[in-house]
Parts: sequence; structure tokens; C-alpha cells
Amino acid sequence: MKMPETRYAKSGGLNIAYQVVGDGALDLLFAPGWISNVELGWEDPAIARFYERLASFARLVLFDKRGTGLSDRVSDERPPTLEERTDDIRAVLDAADSDRAAMFGVSEGGNMSVLFAATHPERTTALITHGIFAKRVWSPDYPWAPTPEERQAWLDGLASRWGRGEMDLTTIAPSVAGDATIRAGYARRARLSVSPSAAVALGRMNTDIDIRAVLPTVRVPTLMFHAVGDTDSKVEEGRWIATQIPHARLIELPTADHVPYYANQDAVTAATQEFLTGSRPIADADRFLATVLFTDIVNGTAKAAELGDSAWRGLIERHHGVVRSELSRHRGVEVDTAGDGFFATFDGPARAVRCALAIRDGVRELGVEIRAGIHTGECETIAGKTGGIAVIVGSRVREQAEPGQVLVTSTVRDLTAGSGLRFGSLGTKRLKGVPDEWQVFSAST
Repeated sequence: MKMPETRYAKSGGLNIAYQVVGDGALDLLFAPGWISNVELGWEDPAIARFYERLASFARLVLFDKRGTGLSDRVSDERPPTLEERTDDIRAVLDAADSDRAAMFGVSEGGNMSVLFAATHPERTTALITHGIFAKRVWSPDYPWAPTPEERQAWLDGLASRWGRGEMDLTTIAPSVAGDATIRAGYARRARLSVSPSAAVALGRMNTDIDIRAVLPTVRVPTLMFHAVGDTDSKVEEGRWIATQIPHARLIELPTADHVPYYANQDAVTAATQEFLTGSRPIADADRFLATVLFTDIVNGTAKAAELGDSAWRGLIERHHGVVRSELSRHRGVEVDTAGDGFFATFDGPARAVRCALAIRDGVRELGVEIRAGIHTGECETIAGKTGGIAVIVGSRVREQAEPGQVLVTSTVRDLTAGSGLRFGSLGTKRLKGVPDEWQVFSAST
């Protein structure tokens, strides 16, 4: 097959390289792992065959994440967050004229695909993953990942190893680790896709990934592949993830390859075709992942009494203008307004936090303080309105805030790792009407 034309989509001011292969009746977006190059990938016959096989039954969309391959470079000082990378998926789908597509994510590309599928079920027909992980550093409740020391040791030696003559494939593709041609091809693609310092920065960003809270909110048909001998992402991780995503089906492959192109290719492409061409319509499309923001003016009743009705109405109008301006700037959606309070939703937690901080600073110029609460979780559409436990949690978190505070849950903190936002722990809190205790953090820049 002739290599398809490389085009560019705009995502947050950056150019994201993508290709469209085939003209099948359904769209399938492929999210690669750590490093990719949409053009150089075609030089490896096995990868080319993998693409062609998927394109035989689907309209396949390939892309390079920001900072890699043919897409725009980003600062090594602040590598892209998972939220920003997930934005690239939407931008590519828009540019490719795709309203709805199945997501196929490999390794770290699986994290992006999971987050997109949960946040945008209306644009996701199905989710397929291969060798994914939910967290990249060990913790007592996630014992399969490397320890912090092991991960740091890997990062410390990465720059010196990057792109050398023949890349060591014993971890990602042991089935072809003895093939010098394939090893040399991987090393060349690595050198031409990212610099050594960028590779380290991206590796560090991946270290902070934690999507455990997102998994139960996925509401699209899900098929997972995991090699039982995978040493990069252990099969125990895949088994655990499959128990967290509702109705997910896990296929364990009798190999050790972390990537799907070689030993796993035939089994993966055949099962993927069967899964997609026979899949049923999306279930629970009225349930979706969102970040909710609640704000209100501190001591608003006392302020109204002090100012009088006319002056208070003028202040409220100016306050609402500030809030709505920042919601527009940060892609927030106003859901409800009552008195001096706002309820809004966002498709990314970092945007919600930055919006809340901007609102706080903006209304201070009016002589008032707000408090804000933010949570990311599963919402549902009830009688045309956004509701669900996540909405209640966000509202209750706001009630814990002091004047000028923007408080978030641990879910928001975990999903914004690498964003540059800072969080100070306020310990665990009991939220009125919500089960269990919740970790709460104060946000700042």
C-alpha cells in the first residue's frame, strides 16, 4: 500500500500530524504508545501490515501525539499532560471529518483512549486497548508497577541510551529482539521522532499517569488485549483494569510482546475486526465523565444587606460577567446559576482548576471573595440536566472551602499531574450525604 498523505490538525495552537487510511464504513483511531512517527512507521513491514489489516475493514486514522513524530514540539520543561494529549484526539477526529470512532490505544496511548472514551462517549463507538496500565509507579493498592526507585533508575539512563545503533527490544517486543534490522529501524525512528531530552520528559510525564478513577466511568463496549509475558505492563494490571471497566472483555495473549505488531498481530487484528463489525450500539450514552465546578460568593447574604438591592444587583451582574468570561475562555459549560452561585462542567480537570483560579482573582477586583469546589467523576443526564454523585461531591467540596480557596478531590489532583498546578493537602473530609471519607486539596498555580 502506498503511504497515505500526512495532514495536520490544529489542537490548542499546535499542529498534530495525522493520516487517514482506507475507506471502511466505520472509523477507527489508533493511539500509539510512547513514541511514534506516522511516516516512518510504514518503513517496518510488520507495522505497515498491521495498519493495512485494520484499514481493510475500517477507515483508519493515525496520528502523532504532540511532542513526537511529525507533530509540533513542546517544551521539555513542561511536557504535555494526559488531558492535553487527549485533546489531540478530538482535534484529529474533527480534521478527519469523523463524528464517531472506535479508539484503539496501545500502552500509554491506551490511557488517552480510556480518558477520551469516558469523557466523550457520544463520539466513541468502542474502546480497544493493548498492553495498557492504569498507574506507572508502585503503591500498596497498585503493586504491579515499578517502584519509584526503579522508575527513576530507568529515567536516569534513558538519555544516554536513546536512539543508539540498535535499540534493545527485549521488553517491548521480545519476539523480534534478535532481529538486527528491526532493532536498527526502531533506533532510527526514535532518533527522528524525539530528542533524548524530550524522551526523558515524556517518560517522566508518563510516570505521573494515574487513570484508576476513570476506569469505572467508561460506558462504551471495551475489548482489551494483554500478553501474559509482558514485562512492561504486567498481565495482572490488565486483569485488574478489566474488572474496573464495566463489561470489559480481556483477551490474554500467549506471548510476551508489549506492542501488537509482531507476535500478536494476527490474533489482535482478527479479534478487533470481529468486535467492531459485530458491536452493538453504545449503552448508557447518557452517562459520561466530566469535571464539575461549583462556585459561590462568600457571605453573599451579608454583602447584599450591606449594599442594598440596587448595588447588589449591579455587583452580581459584574460577577456573572467575570465568571462567564472565564468559562468561555476555559471551555466550561454553564449548567446552572442560582443567586450568586455557578455550576459548570468541563471536559478536562486542569481547565476547570485554572478557570476557578481565574474567577477567584477576577472577582477580587470587585471586592468579593468566592469559594470553589471541583471534582471529576461520572455524571448522567437526568431530565435534560446534568446530575449524579459526581455533581453532589463537587458541591460538597465547595462547602469545605474557606474564602478564596479552590478545593479539589484527589481524583482531580491525580488527573492533572504534570500540568504545573500545585496542590496542598487538607487531609480527609466527610462530605454531607456522600459515603466514605474524601481527600481534599487546595489548588494554586
